[in-house]
Amino acid sequence: MSETDLHFGEQGALLTYGSYLRLPDLLNAQHLESNPPAHDELLFITIHQVYELWFQQLLHEVTAVREAMLDPTGERLWWAQHLLNRVHVIERVLVQQVDVLETMTPQDFLEFRQRLAPASGFQSVQFRELEFLSGAKDPTYVDRFRGLTDDERARLARRLEEPSLWDAFLAVLEAHGLPHSTDEEVRASVRRAAHDRTSYAVVWAIAEALLQHDELAASWRARHVVMVERMIGGKSGTGGSSGAGYLRSRLEIRYFPLLWGVRSDL
Repeated sequence: MSETDLHFGEQGALLTYGSYLRLPDLLNAQHLESNPPAHDELLFITIHQVYELWFQQLLHEVTAVREAMLDPTGERLWWAQHLLNRVHVIERVLVQQVDVLETMTPQDFLEFRQRLAPASGFQSVQFRELEFLSGAKDPTYVDRFRGLTDDERARLARRLEEPSLWDAFLAVLEAHGLPHSTDEEVRASVRRAAHDRTSYAVVWAIAEALLQHDELAASWRARHVVMVERMIGGKSGTGGSSGAGYLRSRLEIRYFPLLWGVRSDL
């Protein structure tokens, strides 16, 4: 299509808002399981579909962050910082979305909850991809979840094999001549960057941006488990987990434990 074929305004008639966003498909993707329809099931489905859209965007951004950090020239670190700032904003939205879900009362949720089994948020493949890509690689998840499609299993296997954000950060240290072969060397290098920001400003900025990503992920987990406890108390999860107990067991996950440890050394 040449530029002469493009027209702003209705006279162009080549693309509409609805056709560009595939709105007929998008708005027909919410199918209630309850019968008669429970009023709040639409909200429940919508919230989780929106989460999956944001997870897709986060994977898009975090993958680009990793590639920019792995660039041996170091010329694209500004791009990594820019995209990490976007990641932080999206993750704050994810935390705030829990507020919308909490407008649903426990009794309203119970109208349709039994229809959800054995489906569970545990089965969100994109969420696991994001954790793996960030550095919390857990191959046992692939073994525990038997409902994976071949495509989903391949995606997770790829995320387990490919470099994580932590691997990319080690590449940043290497590009700046900072030792990184052992955990103690990494801690010493990050301390050096922290105390010599004139020479290592970008290293420290990247470290702080990664820590912010980690903190916001932890904030979402904490907010999520409190919401689950408010909604179902001590009941088991629809996927067979211990529910809030399982979620609480994941609150201590850290993507970048060495970056957290350095705080004690500053």
